[in-house]
Amino acid sequence: MKFTKKIITNQTASLSDTDFSEGEIILIDKPSGPTSFQIVSKIRKITGVKKVGHSGTLDPKASGLMIVCTGKKTKEMDNFIGLNKTYSGIIRLGLTSPSMDTETECSEIPLPDDIDLKKILQVRDTFLGEIKQTPPMYSAVKVGGKKLYNLARKGKSIAREPRRVSIEKFDITKIDLPDIHFTITCSKGTFIRVIADDFGNKLRTGGVLLELRRTGIGEFSVDEALSINSFVTQFSFLVAGGL
Repeated sequence: MKFTKKIITNQTASLSDTDFSEGEIILIDKPSGPTSFQIVSKIRKITGVKKVGHSGTLDPKASGLMIVCTGKKTKEMDNFIGLNKTYSGIIRLGLTSPSMDTETECSEIPLPDDIDLKKILQVRDTFLGEIKQTPPMYSAVKVGGKKLYNLARKGKSIAREPRRVSIEKFDITKIDLPDIHFTITCSKGTFIRVIADDFGNKLRTGGVLLELRRTGIGEFSVDEALSINSFVTQFSFLVAGGL
């Protein structure tokens, strides 16, 4: 899918010809720490535009590409939400946690002595193609009108229906046990934390997502994205009368 509309990137020399109320599309490189909602709120506050949305939530500890739409361009968000996403990250074996990452307390599970490259690749292959995933309790998925993470934080767990997702590409880029470095390209709605947990289970140990960075959404790369601080600086310069 090709997009001909001007998109604001780190190569955009000036914001002087932008109209965020009418609608703009911005590539943002989210840092680790803030939530996706906080990034959107910051853009909403500085631009003064009420309608601001994004192409898909990143967990607070995750970093990487967000496609942010403002004004009338929020009507085009579905064009981006449906695109495949590409991530790089690290799965740490020998640990398990309720959130499937390090956001919640981790418990240790000994690593079997027979974990080797062959077994790791065999497990990797089981994820390729269309698979079923059960959304984690620590997620923004709604069941019965309630977000799962609100229930999880109260110590509750409820039944969730598995969903079909597709893994187009899954490369193991480095093995430094207990860490497995990877890149993955997958369909929308894929939880990489669940893959980390399942990966550990299939190797008869635990697995948590130690690091995650979204490097691409469809044809768009994080290499083209602005940091949120750079965007704020450019917009502030514009408001102050800069060119």
